[in-house]
Amino acid sequence: MNKETNNFNPKELEILNSNKAFRKLLKDPVLDYKKTLESLKYESKVTKLQIELIKMQSWIAKRNKRLIVIFEGRDFAGKGGAIRQFAQHLNPRNMRMVALPVPTIMQKKQWYFRRYVREFPLPGEIVFFDRSWYNRAIVEPVNKFCSKNKYKKFMSDVNPFEEMIMNDGIQLIKFYFSINKDEQIRRLKEVRRNPLKKWKISKLDLKALDLWDDYTHYKEEMFKVTNRNNSPWVILDANDSLNARLEAMQYVLDQVLYK
Repeated sequence: MNKETNNFNPKELEILNSNKAFRKLLKDPVLDYKKTLESLKYESKVTKLQIELIKMQSWIAKRNKRLIVIFEGRDFAGKGGAIRQFAQHLNPRNMRMVALPVPTIMQKKQWYFRRYVREFPLPGEIVFFDRSWYNRAIVEPVNKFCSKNKYKKFMSDVNPFEEMIMNDGIQLIKFYFSINKDEQIRRLKEVRRNPLKKWKISKLDLKALDLWDDYTHYKEEMFKVTNRNNSPWVILDANDSLNARLEAMQYVLDQVLYK
């Protein structure tokens, strides 16, 4: 290591003086030691949490428990990345990731919650929802995809619906990944520049910036009505996406009383 590493303590220097650190630095044209160190620290924390998630999943599977974890937030808040971090090493036989497309004409005529209920976990299974029935709390009213009456009905029905879920023995955890407007703009530009991610951008995403205040209004209404003691919203500061993932993983581990 060179003189740029003088500001690191002995433990940090030990981390940097590893084959993994050297491999990362070789890929970095500016040799950013601080960035490499933070990356290695994050990977170490994630690995420990993922090991615990594997234990938790095994406990859920053996005892036929059922767990739903909802990931909500603005576009580019990091919901998908967080779910992938959760699921990276889990057994796919006992876990599913659900991201439903726009409802069909037939689905629009059915009970609103029906298409979500069909995705609920079987005994011994975990289901991660990348957006959920809370589309009707924010996205749909902001973009005029539902009538005012349908919005009001949802807001009056959703708490009893979740009571029914939990009374049936399903554990429900609700995350909201929160980012500010500047960060959303930065991430949108970053995705635009990346040919592997450009597909993520839709017309709805581009409109979201202009409708920022409307999204904020409906988000606050959602929290006001549905943030309850037995099914609270866990609001994560997702401007720091990596730390938000760590906090989310730790929260789930703390809530599921696995052995």
